[in-house]
Amino acid sequence: MLPEVVVTDVSTSVHLLQSGFNAGLSGEAFLLARLLFGGVLVFTGLNHFMNTDAMAGYAEMKGIPAPTLSVVFTGGMLVFGGIGIAVGALPTLAAGAVIVFLLVTTPAMHAFWAVPEEQQQDEMTAFLKNVAMLAAAVSFLAVSGAAWPYAIGLSLL
Repeated sequence: MLPEVVVTDVSTSVHLLQSGFNAGLSGEAFLLARLLFGGVLVFTGLNHFMNTDAMAGYAEMKGIPAPTLSVVFTGGMLVFGGIGIAVGALPTLAAGAVIVFLLVTTPAMHAFWAVPEEQQQDEMTAFLKNVAMLAAAVSFLAVSGAAWPYAIGLSLL
């Protein structure tokens, strides 16, 4: 049976979180998670800029308004979010940008329930991958109020 922990205020929860970062290699593991997750986001965002025309055509096929602008804007969200999470700069805004991106684009671009049967598996895989990434982004947002180990420490809070 686990001990019951009651958190009564935000400062107590931040203290508990930060003490967790001091255990073993947890700070290094958190850095690795940030670098891996942020790196994937930056790579994906840069792909929006390197393949804008192809991605805009796909977005247009999916019914996205202003497809070229949407591709460029979402690419910027991904690059900003990825860099912010990786280096620990503006983590609340960075994680928030990724969350907004995933909440909007996942059902719009990967509606597996609305495509022909031969496309459903690919779209469901992309949809579920994005849901997993959303979970990670929410986790980073949840800890964005604490000081992140090995971060540059630029924050709005």
